[in-house]
Amino acid sequence: MKTHLTLPMVALLAGAPVAFAQSTAPADIPAVGETKIDTETFTRTVPSANRFEIESSKLAEQKNVAADVKEFAALMVRDHTKAGEDFKAALEQSQTTASVTASGPALLPKDQAMLDQLKGLDGDEFQAKYILLQTEAHKQALALFSTYAQSGEDPALKEFAKKTLPALRTHERHLQDLVAAHS
Repeated sequence: MKTHLTLPMVALLAGAPVAFAQSTAPADIPAVGETKIDTETFTRTVPSANRFEIESSKLAEQKNVAADVKEFAALMVRDHTKAGEDFKAALEQSQTTASVTASGPALLPKDQAMLDQLKGLDGDEFQAKYILLQTEAHKQALALFSTYAQSGEDPALKEFAKKTLPALRTHERHLQDLVAAHS
């Protein structure tokens, strides 16, 4: 009898981390397992996420943090400024009727909340939180961009997503190095 209960329990518990991991994703960011993202979600999320990357990194450049963290922040400002320009160009070529501009509206609530968490911090506290939030933001961005690159509806935006993915993967590797260096 124990064996009959053990196997179903193991199977049930094996799926639990995946279920919990997906349930913690913000509502406006697709879960990693989603296979399709509509254009409206993509065009609403990208400007806010990009702006969070730039604004949080400009904060990092002004704070008392390690040199490698400042270098990463400068890279984020440069790469995400370019991504914003590329997004604007893709929007101009897109077929979307979404009323969105490349600079987008104010930050989405989740991005504003992350930025607000950083504003009052400095030194080691800021550095640890910045690395953590950048890691989370890039994980979400990779899910968003890779999903849209595979199944997006708009050819110009799909191409933008494909072209942006290598930079996002590079950022993720840099973040892994920062985590290892500052943990």
